[in-house]
Amino acid sequence: MLKKILSISGKPGLYRLVSQGRNMLIVENIATGRRQPAYASDKVVSLGDIAIYTNDSDMPLTDVLEKVKEANDGKEIDVKAIGDDAKIREYFKSILPEYDEDRVYTTDIRKLFSWYNQLIAAGVTEFKDNEIAEDQAAEAAEAADAESVEK
Repeated sequence: MLKKILSISGKPGLYRLVSQGRNMLIVENIATGRRQPAYASDKVVSLGDIAIYTNDSDMPLTDVLEKVKEANDGKEIDVKAIGDDAKIREYFKSILPEYDEDRVYTTDIRKLFSWYNQLIAAGVTEFKDNEIAEDQAAEAAEAADAESVEK
């Protein structure tokens, strides 16, 4: 699911990949639904490719977002109500105790919470990919098509 959700450097918000054009991507703002091009010169990153540093290794953003969702019962986070930087770090440590405090900055945590809120507001509540289920469904559909052709 998060593979098609993009962050574009220099542009606010998150974007859903709609299609690819020549030397550009067609993206749609998940909040407004407005479509626009993202060119090769723009720094575009898929949320599915981002990970958070932990003490042992890196944790994919999908897993971190799932933990945030569990901690907040699927509701948005009021970052301003949490307080200053120390309280934000403390709150994030309660969600992900193994995060690397030296390499994960407070701005990273704020950005993570902002993305989480944007995704929840846009109705994206499943962060983990169901690729295995999708692959199995596609294989079943192909098998059914093959059977109908043979008959």
